[in-house]
Amino acid sequence: MSIDLTESSITAAVQKTFDGSKNARTKEVFTSLVQHLHDFTREVRLTGDEWFTAMDFLVRVGKISSDTRQEYVLLSDILGISVLVDLINHEDSKGSSVTDSTLLGPFYVEGRPAANNGDDISGGVDGIPMFFTSRVVDTHGNPIAGAHVDTWHSDGKGFYDVQQAEKLHNHLAMRALLTTDEDGRFWYRSIAPRYYPVPTDGPCGEILRAADRSPMRPEHIHFWFQAEGYDSLITMLFRADDPYLTSDAVFGAKRALVADFIEHEAGEAAPDGTAVDEPFQTVEWTFVLNPASTAE
Repeated sequence: MSIDLTESSITAAVQKTFDGSKNARTKEVFTSLVQHLHDFTREVRLTGDEWFTAMDFLVRVGKISSDTRQEYVLLSDILGISVLVDLINHEDSKGSSVTDSTLLGPFYVEGRPAANNGDDISGGVDGIPMFFTSRVVDTHGNPIAGAHVDTWHSDGKGFYDVQQAEKLHNHLAMRALLTTDEDGRFWYRSIAPRYYPVPTDGPCGEILRAADRSPMRPEHIHFWFQAEGYDSLITMLFRADDPYLTSDAVFGAKRALVADFIEHEAGEAAPDGTAVDEPFQTVEWTFVLNPASTAE
């Protein structure tokens, strides 16, 4: 390796250090990463102060991240990387009946409670009652029994449970793990979510303010489906009449995932036959999973 590197020769020198990699994909990814990072640095003529600012930014992203605050996920989201990775890896589903995927978001929690179909998963949080009913089927319309369904959403003010740990005494709410029945159905009661801003009190908020970008996300419900013999599916459903539907701060909204959140007056019977003494909403949707490439 030369000790007299120049602005133009340093890139190849760094790339050459990956020649000994035992994994071809590791070499491919890192040599390409070095190329693009160096080209970017040269293109914008990055100053020393700007680079130290960038490193300080990443340190602060790490410090504010926790089990319930995934600032690195949010950074990936607001820069469009999360959606881009999803689009690249689900390109083969375009034009098929398979439900569109989209990003996971920063508020997924692994330790969510299990629930039975028909349960109230609101965790006692006040809000407009919402009844969600659904089927999970394959590409031929056949029901998928025993599929695991993670679901989570905000409250009626746009806050997730993990953003209200003190208020909820660290109790998880508005999220659950359900299982489809023999007809591929799952259903639950909760409260209606609301549009909300992504967290702006951390480093990612600085980017949004610097760009004069809206931090708002349209109203939505998250889902993560996992079933033996099928590709897992991470997706959301978005409210059709939401004012932020076309300006999602993390680029996750898709027209194919727009659903009707139907409003009902009090006194009508909910989908499960429950009498409701206040206005409520219903949402109904069919999700289609893609057979895994290894499935027989």
